[in-house]
Amino acid sequence: MPEILERRTIKHSTLATTTHVHAPEEVERGRLRTEEMVLNMGPQHPSTHGVLRLEVVLDGEIVVDVIPHIGYLHRCFEKHAEALTYPQIIPYVDRMDYISAMSGEHGYVTAVERMMNVEVPEKVEYIRVLFAELQRIASHLIAIGTYGLDAGAFTPFLYCLRDRESILEMFEKTCGARFLYNYMWVGGLSHDLHPDVLGMCRAFVKVNRETHTEVNNLLTFNHIFVERTANIGILDPLVAVNCGASGPMLRGCGVKWDIRKNDPYSIYDRFDFDVAVGSNDLGTLGDAFNRHWVRMLEWEQSLNIIEQILEQYPRNDMTDVQSAIPRRLKAPAGEIYSRTETPRGELGYYIVSRGDVKPWRVKVRSPAFSNLSILPLISRGYLIADLVVILGSIDIVLGEVDR
Repeated sequence: MPEILERRTIKHSTLATTTHVHAPEEVERGRLRTEEMVLNMGPQHPSTHGVLRLEVVLDGEIVVDVIPHIGYLHRCFEKHAEALTYPQIIPYVDRMDYISAMSGEHGYVTAVERMMNVEVPEKVEYIRVLFAELQRIASHLIAIGTYGLDAGAFTPFLYCLRDRESILEMFEKTCGARFLYNYMWVGGLSHDLHPDVLGMCRAFVKVNRETHTEVNNLLTFNHIFVERTANIGILDPLVAVNCGASGPMLRGCGVKWDIRKNDPYSIYDRFDFDVAVGSNDLGTLGDAFNRHWVRMLEWEQSLNIIEQILEQYPRNDMTDVQSAIPRRLKAPAGEIYSRTETPRGELGYYIVSRGDVKPWRVKVRSPAFSNLSILPLISRGYLIADLVVILGSIDIVLGEVDR
């Protein structure tokens, strides 16, 4: 990191010397003192990243308390799943975390396959991991680009969307869809990999590495961006673990936990990559800057995984990608909890079967929901302008929060 960017002191301490910041226990909801004000941000607001309403208690410009109000984007996924067969559920999975639908599908089909003891061909696993890592990059490109907009930087957003378009073109060429795919099926895939995709992927990796460097120069190491994000919204590692944080939210605190490494699934144990964690170089562990920094590092590590897939991919394997799909998906009676690492963290599926073609219950452990619940803890005492930056650093998708 450039040495010219010096670490700054925490604004919270300097603000508190001139303005009284009420402790959380002093705030009685519904009985606020005259010097405090309640401000609603959202549900339609450019800084809330979806239909989220924040009830913000302010003392001047200082945030005293934040109460997130969700429920404006109900998906009713878990109730729908009770009336659908296992294959019919997959299109509904896409509509939860619609920014990384491939990752949601990967988690769901992995859970059902474990429940039914379905063996997936090696070729299918390579394609799944390839698309999961491309989706991780596409999701981080949206997160990083829109985070730049939150901080007042417009140009990086254009670079990010340009490269994301290349990923969507590969998805479209393979399965015909750009956003909601229904591509990963239980036991296989809806379509084989298009013959042009491997070449497109090599070209993409080369261009995307250059974009990564440019975004770092334009945004990450920009002095104004560091001033806006460093030492803001600091999350203690112990609090993060106790609150169920995962993904960049947890790793930004310095906790080295990635399910792809710590509880490997699919063929992730075949690839060499590092778990991205935060540092104290430009900010403080657990702050908004480190959450951004972890996404930048993960973007690079996903490119490393994709390059390894391109080297190892079984090009002469003519296996039908639908050869292992059972003709009739009927899970045995029992239950399972399966988790995977999505761009937002640990996505878990708890499925209960009574031996029917439909699940009796499906419960989703949403990383966006758990991460959003921490917002009040990391927002108190900062400026309202910092609240926008703190919320953006969490990278929520409301379709998954209101699943």
